[in-house]
Amino acid sequence: MLAAYKKALPLLRIPFSLFLMPIFWFGLSALRTPFGWGQAAAAFGILHLLVYPASNGYNSYYDRDEGSIGGLKVPPKVTPQLLHLVRVFDALAVVGSLLLSWQFAALVVVYLLVSKAYSYEGIRLKKYPLLSTAVVVVFQGAFTFLLTQVGVGAGSTQLFEKTNLLLALVSTLFLCGSYPLTQIYQHQEDAQRGDRTLSLRLGIRGTFVFAAGGLLAGALAMGVAYWLRGELRNLLLFVVATGPVVALFTRWTWLAWNNPALANFEWTMRMNKVSSLCLSAAFIAMLVLHFG
Repeated sequence: MLAAYKKALPLLRIPFSLFLMPIFWFGLSALRTPFGWGQAAAAFGILHLLVYPASNGYNSYYDRDEGSIGGLKVPPKVTPQLLHLVRVFDALAVVGSLLLSWQFAALVVVYLLVSKAYSYEGIRLKKYPLLSTAVVVVFQGAFTFLLTQVGVGAGSTQLFEKTNLLLALVSTLFLCGSYPLTQIYQHQEDAQRGDRTLSLRLGIRGTFVFAAGGLLAGALAMGVAYWLRGELRNLLLFVVATGPVVALFTRWTWLAWNNPALANFEWTMRMNKVSSLCLSAAFIAMLVLHFG
């Protein structure tokens, strides 16, 4: 019995969930008043070790991918034990969130429900390219940005301050640019399932163009937000830290433009790793310089 759960565990893709951590650090870096680092650590663990893995596992349960998926080049076969693990992680996430605050827990529940609607066969938002993209970029972007701040006790004044909301929008714009790239190597399998993802609709070249537009819009909005906040140092940190990301994205676009076979799992994971590390480094540096 334990062996069956051990085989299902990789489909929660916990290491892959850490690729989403830049939004967490971004949300914290936008706060102007001190917060509890213990609360921050707890919120980080709940989101990245429980909430995101539960969402990943639920998605895998209904997708039943045979090809590569985010974080797993060769995913194991889906079994009923995976759904059991998802339910355990869901429950732990909600209980853990309640220990921080009921507001945080309520938002976590909303996130979990929306992630289920994305994958559940009776609803399956994933098969609608524009709707699914909107849901993902809002909930993994601005919603998670604000969720992080709620998790460390930020009040409504901080949450709804205009430049904070602008930075929340920035997180959604960045997700809008990066999300289709995570679909770019799954066109064949998505088409076979009837999931008309945005990347599938755009095609390989269109996906890169769309991604560039989303990322550029996010960078411009970030520049405006930091200028309004008088935080040009943060903008400089961001520009320096994301240099490798821009270089890698440009190279990948050039290569895949001329050879579509390079819009593959390996390049997608490389892009995810580099962007996650560089963005996280930038936002952590902002935190250290502001609160250190």
